[in-house]
Amino acid sequence: MANVRWSVDPTHSEVQFKVKHLMITTVTGYFEKFTVEAESEDENFNGAGNIVFTADVNSISTNNEQRDTHLKSADFFDAENHGEVRFVGTRYENVGGNDYKLHGDLTIRNITKPVTVNVEFGGTVVDPYGQHKAGFTLTGKISRKEFGLTWNAVTEAGSVVVSDEIKLQAEIQLVKQA
Repeated sequence: MANVRWSVDPTHSEVQFKVKHLMITTVTGYFEKFTVEAESEDENFNGAGNIVFTADVNSISTNNEQRDTHLKSADFFDAENHGEVRFVGTRYENVGGNDYKLHGDLTIRNITKPVTVNVEFGGTVVDPYGQHKAGFTLTGKISRKEFGLTWNAVTEAGSVVVSDEIKLQAEIQLVKQA
């Protein structure tokens, strides 16, 4: 039996990241342009594989143009030379019920590191237009410095301006491809 192919429904999906600023508040950012492709043995995502996520670095939005420009600069993502963030899944592991671990390789600024994210599989449904949809909530954490995003500053009082830990959150809706 052939694998079922899936692609992201961008209108019903979002990818965000959160970082501590001055260690007292959290700033949220989004990738407005991204893709997700996956395959599974069936519509319940048994045997899921070939999971690939890409995000366009130039689509970063934190609702602050000056900060977005800084994030795209060589101080952080260096969008001019590294325009894409890429995750390639290597293993989709059921850890109980609808809870999974997605293991894979994340590449930022041409640096690739293994990453594991938590996945809650929301199930599948046929929408009013006859499309088969699958929903997922993903959460995880990475160290930005491990990926070469090392810019930082210190306040007069000695506080770090931007934390190393980045929290990842995504709501992904996939559409079964014909």
